[in-house]
Amino acid sequence: MMGRNFRQVYTILLSLVLFIGVSWGAIGFFPTPALAIDYAKETLIGSDFSGRDLQGVNFNQANLRDSNFSNANLQGISFFGANLQKADLTGANLQNSTLDTARLMRANLTNALLQGSFAFNTKFDGAIIDGADFTDVFMRDDTKKKLCAVAKGTNPITGNNTRDTLLCDE
Repeated sequence: MMGRNFRQVYTILLSLVLFIGVSWGAIGFFPTPALAIDYAKETLIGSDFSGRDLQGVNFNQANLRDSNFSNANLQGISFFGANLQKADLTGANLQNSTLDTARLMRANLTNALLQGSFAFNTKFDGAIIDGADFTDVFMRDDTKKKLCAVAKGTNPITGNNTRDTLLCDE
């Protein structure tokens, strides 16, 4: 008889714990993991993404002109074909990102980390790249030559000179 009472009490307590856990999760007490976000082909002119963790987000062909990505974690992000004209990417972490065919004309990439990114047909005309780290960025030679003409500064995180990361003196 005592074993049966124990099982009933145990079942009631277990049900109560599960009910509380599910209820708290439903009202947002426990943080839920972020799902992958897809902003492909969205118009997000002037949006503020500063300081956000946007790892792996898809911004393919999005219009992000005048947007703020300063100090954002953009590792592994895809900006394929995106319009980033006059975007603020100051201090952004763009490591291992896809920037191919993106338009970064007059964008501010001061102290940005672009290590290992793919930027083969990216347009950087008029971009500010002071202190940016381009180590192992795959890009066209003519683009690299244009960037070398304005490259200066040292990245405060990696300690790498921008001109050196672009292999300007080779």
